[in-house]
Amino acid sequence: MSLLRKFRLAAPLGLGMALFSPVTAQQSAVPVVQPVPAAADSADGFQSYLQLVGAKARGQGVSQRAVDSIIGGLTYNPRVVSLDRSQPGSTPGSPPAFWPYYARHIGAERINRGRTALAANADLVGRMEAQYGVPAKMIIAIWGKETFYGRIMGDFDLARSLATLAYEGRRRELFEGELIALMKMADRGVPRSRMLGSWAGAFGNPQFLPSVYLRVARDGDGDGDADIWNSRADTFASIANYFKDAGWRQGEPWGVRVDAPAGLDRKLLTTRLDAPSCPRVHVRHSVWKTVAEWRALGVVPRAPIADSTMAVLFEPDGAGNGSFLLTGNYRVILHYNCSNYYALSVGLLADEIAR
Repeated sequence: MSLLRKFRLAAPLGLGMALFSPVTAQQSAVPVVQPVPAAADSADGFQSYLQLVGAKARGQGVSQRAVDSIIGGLTYNPRVVSLDRSQPGSTPGSPPAFWPYYARHIGAERINRGRTALAANADLVGRMEAQYGVPAKMIIAIWGKETFYGRIMGDFDLARSLATLAYEGRRRELFEGELIALMKMADRGVPRSRMLGSWAGAFGNPQFLPSVYLRVARDGDGDGDADIWNSRADTFASIANYFKDAGWRQGEPWGVRVDAPAGLDRKLLTTRLDAPSCPRVHVRHSVWKTVAEWRALGVVPRAPIADSTMAVLFEPDGAGNGSFLLTGNYRVILHYNCSNYYALSVGLLADEIAR
């Protein structure tokens, strides 16, 4: 989870193995590594650090009540640090195959449950599509990919997790900022009892980080409360607003499957641009061309897409193993998680849900 955005560690070579959902590449840059304090030796230092964070929060206008409600009585959680340190790192060589990843992370059950969810919430999610310009199938797909349609949202205390990760120090600026954002959520009236989520600080049906919640969470049912934990209307409105805020272009697909000729000289299509964000993701994409230009090269879309649409060619498993033209809206999905495999899976899941 600008992720605008929610924080995710960028997975190597665009493989969807990030921590959680929506953040920018700037946030996921290589951090300064500091020693991890042993739990037994960290109590005094941890409490002193929390007092420092509390002072910073008050300097940003956070009330003392909110500061106390979030950091009062917190203890260091070594399990969170262990989980953080066990995340996959950079792996040399070629990325693993996409299609086995897709089968493992999407699969028939997620697709079927997505179709059921779309049908059951057709009027509600349709209203969000009309209001925000984001397809209903994409809203449901994000919900399904992030939390399996609300089944898996995490039960870690968010304040304790964020405080521990901030004190641990490898990404202190990020997690300290999120801890203060959690205090601002308390000042907005979000109950402390709701503040449960993943070990890495993401929460609710869309798995937002606190800073993302403050930015894009919306009250979809008009009760004055953006409850992305319990309200489907609020969840759908918030996901749709996230995509709108990231620049979703109404009426444009995220991408389409294509048939690409074996004789296409792919070396001549290699991008020469240095992406300012997600460089390992974008380096696997081709140069930008209009769909009409791709057609002239023998690339044939399998679904409707306007000839004037700008797109890149992406073949995750190499030529002859599945080819796609990806539009600017694919880049919007990447805002949620800077991973080709994540974004491609979400797009394909959305298409299957609506089939």
